[in-house]
Amino acid sequence: MTDLNSLEVQALKEIQSTCEVDALESLRVQYLGKKGVLTEKLKELGKLPKEQRREAGQKINLIKASVQQALEEKKIKLVESAIAEKLKCEALDITLPGRGQSLGSLHPITHTLARIEEYFRRHGFVVEEGPEIEDEFHNFEALNIPDHHPARAMHDTFYFDDKLLLRTHTSSVQIHVMQEQKPPIRIIAPGRVYRCDSDPTHSPMFHQVEGLLVDEQVSFVDLKGIIIEFLQTFFEDENLKIRFRPSYFPFTEPSAEIDIAMANSNSKNTKWLEVMGCGMVHPAVFEKVGVDTNKYSGYAFGLGVERLAMLRYQVNDLRLFFENDLRFLQQFA
Repeated sequence: MTDLNSLEVQALKEIQSTCEVDALESLRVQYLGKKGVLTEKLKELGKLPKEQRREAGQKINLIKASVQQALEEKKIKLVESAIAEKLKCEALDITLPGRGQSLGSLHPITHTLARIEEYFRRHGFVVEEGPEIEDEFHNFEALNIPDHHPARAMHDTFYFDDKLLLRTHTSSVQIHVMQEQKPPIRIIAPGRVYRCDSDPTHSPMFHQVEGLLVDEQVSFVDLKGIIIEFLQTFFEDENLKIRFRPSYFPFTEPSAEIDIAMANSNSKNTKWLEVMGCGMVHPAVFEKVGVDTNKYSGYAFGLGVERLAMLRYQVNDLRLFFENDLRFLQQFA
């Protein structure tokens, strides 16, 4: 214990002469670490006579505090010196233009879905969702689609096994809703659907909106009224020409497909484009879900979101919506 004073002087001298932070850390370990010099001195106190231990212990602790303080002060000086030296070597050109941050935007399909949902919400429809993995009952049987129907073939539908599949339309959501709720029902069901098809106007995955209204004394006139107003609102054209063509869907009777006339509708070569299908809910569908056909009637309609988006934004290739080309998507910011 007789060399404590000289030990302190030596430690402080080495600290002051150090020029690097790493070397300073090595000195801290050398003197204050678990096996450091001053730590070992504390362990040797037990060898001293009892009357000398307290004084020696206090002396060692004072030296430790002194060395610790010297280390901290020296580290601050070294860090500040390194920063100052770095700033001398670096130049900041304040004339350079700033780095701009571009804002993202909603996808055109999202824009289109929002427009559709906003219209029908205003008319009292509730947005409902359902599972994308369906069983054959909800996707086919309850919708009056027979076993021999082409839509149930393997080349049209993505099957997991004999009973589970990726839904081919959001019409299956109406079955879930009618099983769980009693009329009156007024819903739309937007969501992703899947079919084995891919070309400039078809995609294996696309978006569809199914609409359903069930109540007393619902007629085809009610269906025509809301569809005509919706299409005129969506395309922002009060004079939009719309026609209903007789058609066939297993889950509606009577059924119709809806066409709109495009910009050249005043010419002799009017171009009509199909945009959606609709009809009165088939009594067989009501029977599957336990709705009284003597009291209630209803209409249903289905539309492809991508098709409406293509017409509204004049896009000629459906695949552009899914290629994530920023040059295309930024046009909808």
